[in-house]
Amino acid sequence: MARNDVLQTGELTDTYYYILLALVEARHGYLIMKTIEELTKGSFTVGPASMYTSIKKLLSAGMIEQLEEEKDKKTYIITEQGISLLKNDIKRREEMIQQAKTIFSQKGEDF
Repeated sequence: MARNDVLQTGELTDTYYYILLALVEARHGYLIMKTIEELTKGSFTVGPASMYTSIKKLLSAGMIEQLEEEKDKKTYIITEQGISLLKNDIKRREEMIQQAKTIFSQKGEDF
């Protein structure tokens, strides 16, 4: 399936996942990147070009919305549709982790 279809399938890329998670609270671009860096303790970062491309796609898909500009900063927040998508993706990721734990457990491996 084409990468452009991830918003329809609900299988979010890590970039979409973290942007949506960061936007549970309204944030502007730089603060989104900083929040992701803090959430992941630096293990995952989103650069400006990737972030703004993703924001454009998330806006177009109705997953986030832009609030009124404040001091020349565009501020975004997740929509109800985006929250639903994010929650479904979290459940999907939890199932994947549980499946992996089951496989390791069956092989006598600690996880």
